[in-house]
Amino acid sequence: MSDSFMGYYRKDGSVGVRNLIAVIPSVFCSAKVAERIAYQVPGSIYFRHPVGCSQVGEDLEVTARTLIQIGRNPNFAGVVVVGLGCERFSPYELADGIASTQKMLSTVVIQKEGDSLAAIQQGTKYAREMQQIASRQTREEAAVSHLMIGLNCGGSDMTSGLIANPALGIASDMLVAQGGSSILSEITELIGTEEILARRAVNENIAAEIRDIVARTEEKLRRQTQNSSNVNRTHLISKGNYDGGLSSVVEKSLGSMKKSGNAQFSGTVQYGKTPDSKGLLLLDSPGHDGEVSTGQVAAGAQMILFPSGRGTPTGFPGVPVIKITGNPKTYQTMRENIDINAGSVLTGEKTLKQMGEEIYQEILDVASGKMTKAELLGHDEQFCITRLP
Repeated sequence: MSDSFMGYYRKDGSVGVRNLIAVIPSVFCSAKVAERIAYQVPGSIYFRHPVGCSQVGEDLEVTARTLIQIGRNPNFAGVVVVGLGCERFSPYELADGIASTQKMLSTVVIQKEGDSLAAIQQGTKYAREMQQIASRQTREEAAVSHLMIGLNCGGSDMTSGLIANPALGIASDMLVAQGGSSILSEITELIGTEEILARRAVNENIAAEIRDIVARTEEKLRRQTQNSSNVNRTHLISKGNYDGGLSSVVEKSLGSMKKSGNAQFSGTVQYGKTPDSKGLLLLDSPGHDGEVSTGQVAAGAQMILFPSGRGTPTGFPGVPVIKITGNPKTYQTMRENIDINAGSVLTGEKTLKQMGEEIYQEILDVASGKMTKAELLGHDEQFCITRLP
C-alpha cells in the first residue's frame, strides 16, 4: 500500500500541493503591474524578474521556456500573463505555452489596455475571477507518485554532509521507491563526484550525460576564474562554508550529493524543460540557490527541500520550501526560519534513519497543506532565471 497526500488535481493529470493564482510578467517592464495585481487578490503570487527583452539566441530561449514552465507548474490553478506589448518575448507566446495544461489563463497587455492603471484594473479582475473558482476546489487523495521534489541546499557547514543531507537522501529514496521524483542539481557543488553519480545511472547513456554535465560546468568555471585579478573571487565555495568547517569544493560536493540518497538516476533534465522520465533526476543548472530552485520548479517540482547548516530564511513564490539543518545551534538561533532540526541526530536523540523518516512525513504533511516557515513569513527570494554568458 503506497502512501498518499491530499492535493489539487489539474485537468492535465498533474496534482498541485498549493492552489494559487500566478501573475507572471513576460518582461521586466511589466513586473510592477504584475505585482500590483497580485497584491490586490488574496491567494495570488507574482514572479518579478529582470529579463524578457534585449536578449538573443539561447539566452532568450532559456528565459522563454523557463517562464512557460513556471506557469505550467501544478501548484497554480490559474495564470494571469502580464506583458508590455513590444518585448521580444511576447506575452502571447508565454500564454500559448501554458495553455496546453488547460488551467485558467488570461493575458493583459499594458500598451493594449492604454496605461498601467488600466492594465492593473483588468488584470485584477481576471485574477479575482480565477480565485473565486479556485476557492471552490477541494483537496483530494493522491498517490505519492504524483510528487516531485527539488533537492537544494545553501549555507552549508560540516553538519550538512554528515547529517542533514544524508537524512534528506533517506527521505528522497522513500519517495522515489513509491514512484515519486526527486531532482538533484547544484552542479558546481557536485564537481569531483561525477563518477560516483554515474555508477548509479540506470544505463550507460545516462551515466555519460551525468559526466558531460559536470565536465561542462567544470570547464565553464575554469574559464571564469583563470583571469581573475582577485584570488578571493576564484574560490568555488563561500567564506561561510569555510567558516562552517568545510575545507574544499570536493568535500562540499561529497556532502552535497548525499541529498540524492542511494537511488539510481533515471535521467537528466535540461534547464527550463520537463523531464522525460520519473524517479531520481539530475538537473543541468548553475550552483546559485535561486537559479537551482527556479529550474526545479520549472521542471515540475511542487516543493523544495533545503538543508542549511549555517541557516537561511529564503523561500520560493507559490512553492513551499522545507528548511532542514543538522546544526542544533543554527536551529536554536533561526528556529523561526528552520522547519526541521536534524541536529537531534548529532545530540543522540534520533538516528539518521528516524530523521529521514521524519523528513519524509514532513513532505507528505506540507504536500497536504501544512505551511512551511518560509511561506508563513512571506519569503519568495529564490525565483531567479539563469542567464547565459
